[in-house]
Amino acid sequence: MKKRNNVFSWLGWFAALAFVLIPGLAVAQSDDMPSTAMSGAMLVVIVVIGLAFYVYLALAVQTIATKTNTQNAWLAWIPIANIFLLLMIAQKPLWWFILFLIPLVSLVMSIIVWMAVAEKRGKPSWWGILLIVPFVGLIVPGYLAWSN
Repeated sequence: MKKRNNVFSWLGWFAALAFVLIPGLAVAQSDDMPSTAMSGAMLVVIVVIGLAFYVYLALAVQTIATKTNTQNAWLAWIPIANIFLLLMIAQKPLWWFILFLIPLVSLVMSIIVWMAVAEKRGKPSWWGILLIVPFVGLIVPGYLAWSN
């Protein structure tokens, strides 16, 4: 049963990747202008980098949920549901999701939630504050997920 779900998961990812990349490749192959080809190539690179970051973050959140014994760790792969999963890991009320919809408040809320996640993983809460530091914020989810 687990093997079958894994195969369908990979097929879904492949279909999503093809759905995003094929239009970019079509733009890259048009003969209208050289800049159009460059735009298509840049679109493909940006999409691949974005997908790589999304996979990294989803794996990190799923690992954190597994290590904290939070139910439904697979929610890390669903774009809006991963916020609910983070709130469950941090043991914050689920209505806080509404605060994530407010532009500047969402930044503060994400820091508060990641501080609580760090505490749940047995790390100092200041790891959540590091999310606002450029490039260091990319390391925080991985550190909280895969450190002892």
